Amino acid sequence: MNTPLIITVAPNGAYKTKDQHPNVPLTAADLAQTAKQCLDAGAAMIHMHVRKPDGKHLLDTHAYLEATAAIRKAVGQELVVQVTTEAAQVYQPYEQMQVARDVAPEAVSVGLREILKPEVPESDIQAFFTWLKNSNVMTQVILYDVADVQAWQRLRASGVIPENKWFLLFVLGRYSAGQTSSPTDLLPFLDADDGSYPWAMCAFGPQENACAIAAASLGGHARVGFENNLFLKNGTQAPNNAALVAQVSQGAAALGRPLATAQDIRNIFLN
Repeated sequence: MNTPLIITVAPNGAYKTKDQHPNVPLTAADLAQTAKQCLDAGAAMIHMHVRKPDGKHLLDTHAYLEATAAIRKAVGQELVVQVTTEAAQVYQPYEQMQVARDVAPEAVSVGLREILKPEVPESDIQAFFTWLKNSNVMTQVILYDVADVQAWQRLRASGVIPENKWFLLFVLGRYSAGQTSSPTDLLPFLDADDGSYPWAMCAFGPQENACAIAAASLGGHARVGFENNLFLKNGTQAPNNAALVAQVSQGAAALGRPLATAQDIRNIFLN
C-alpha cells in the first residue's frame, strides 16, 4: 500500500457554471490559479476542460494550448496536464479523436463508450489508440459501468487496443438517482476488472471524498473536484477545488499512503 496515491483535480467539467459556484474556473487564468492551489493541496494532475466565451463546452486546439501554457507558467512541470475529449452532447467521435491528435498533449482522457460507436470501425479505434501509444500520450480510459469494463477487455483481447501503460477511470454512480455516488459503487468495477492496469475513480455528490478514500485504501487512485461535486465531506459547500483535494490528502495520510508527484506519474505511464 506504499504505492503513491495519484490525486487528480477535475476543476470544471463541461457543464458547471459560475452560477453554481463562483470559483468554477472557466478561463485559462482561472485554471492556472486553480492548478497552483490544487498542487499545493496535494494534486499531481489536472483534468482540464476549456470553454467558449459563453461558458459552453469546447474541444479546441488553440484553447487547450493556451490553457496548458497558463498552467505551465503557474506550476512548471509539477502537474501533469490532462485534456479531455468528452463529447458532452456536442462533439462526434472523429472530432474527439482529432482534437487529441491536434493538441498532442502530455495526457488525455478518452471515454471508451463515446468512441465505441457503430459508425466507427474498430480499425479506426485501433489506429487512434496506437497513435496515443506511439506518441507517448498518457491516456486515461473512462469506464462508466461494468459493460464498459467488459468492452475494454474485449478490445484488448482482440488486439484492437494495443498493450500499453493505460490508466483506467471508474465513474461511480453516473446513472444513479440524483447523480450521487457511494463507496459501494466501486465493488462491481473491481469485481469485473482484471487488474491489468492502475485505476482511479471519480464520484458525484458529498460522498465523493468517502469514495476517494475507499479507492485509496484498495490501492486505487482518486479524481476529485467541481466537475462532479461541490461539497465537502461534512455536507457544506467547498470554497474551492483545493479544499476537495486537501480532504483526500488528509485521508491518504491517515492511511499511511504517500502522495504521488507529477514525476511519479510520468515514471509510471510514459514510455
